[in-house]
Amino acid sequence: MLHIIECYKKVNKACIKFIKSQETSKEKFKNKEKMIKSFLIPISFWIAKKVEKKKPYIVGLSGGQGTGKTTISSIISIILSKYFKLNVFKISIDDFYKTREERFLLSKKVHPLLMVRGVPGTHDINIMLDSFKKLKGKKFTSIKLPRFNKAIDDRYNKKLWYSVKRRPDVIIFEGWCVGAKAEKNNTLKTPVNSLEKLNDQKLIWRRFVNKQLKSKYKQLYDQLNCLLFIKSKKFSLLRQWRIKQEKKLRLKNKRSNNHKIMSDKEIVNFMQTYQRVTQNMLKNVPKYASIILNLNSNHQIKSVVYNKSK
Repeated sequence: MLHIIECYKKVNKACIKFIKSQETSKEKFKNKEKMIKSFLIPISFWIAKKVEKKKPYIVGLSGGQGTGKTTISSIISIILSKYFKLNVFKISIDDFYKTREERFLLSKKVHPLLMVRGVPGTHDINIMLDSFKKLKGKKFTSIKLPRFNKAIDDRYNKKLWYSVKRRPDVIIFEGWCVGAKAEKNNTLKTPVNSLEKLNDQKLIWRRFVNKQLKSKYKQLYDQLNCLLFIKSKKFSLLRQWRIKQEKKLRLKNKRSNNHKIMSDKEIVNFMQTYQRVTQNMLKNVPKYASIILNLNSNHQIKSVVYNKSK
């Protein structure tokens, strides 16, 4: 307990500063101190004990839309950097989305729904695998990693990509489908929503997405040293939280005319493309994740469960 208090004193200011940067005049984080002290500092201690300086320790962090992945991963990164003096690099699977042009070509070749970013198959998996290989390599040299701009639904210019100049001790790899596993083929037949029922009657899109999880995404996720899962009570809550998230993005980009930020109705439709994989994750990921962060209906961490076998 003394270590927790000591750590909190050293990281509190930086953590609170970051949290406030994520707030709006209408949306404020509640119970900041409890979230940091009771949940995220102990998780950071758990991670720090696993780190070996010889090679990067890769932390997967997943959770549905709007669960707070960016906030939680950023605070853990601050704690590991400031208190444990570890070199931490944080990146989202979202930064590896294929370009609009690439998704357009994929939508013509395989299925129209693949124009919509999000599901496995819409990321550039080869860049991800190559990036992990370079980050873990014995002879590390500085590398550039992509950045994705959701406001324009396309990749940033290479001049604005992330630059990693020294090998990280810890890599936090976050994203909504990080750690997801394929489902059984016979479960794909029944549509989970109107989008699948109306737009994927021949199951082409569903089978394509599931095939991606069985192959290269499995190859990628097998490289994770541990998996943290932010679990919401139900999928319907994720819709509400994603709408709030988009409103924040809208406020940040209100001066720009070149953006593709979605309306509430568009978000509801957009979320349908995530529903199948997300619901499968809510059901199955807690069985194999290293740590499960359970959220209540008010979007706050209610409890944290450590899987001893992991």
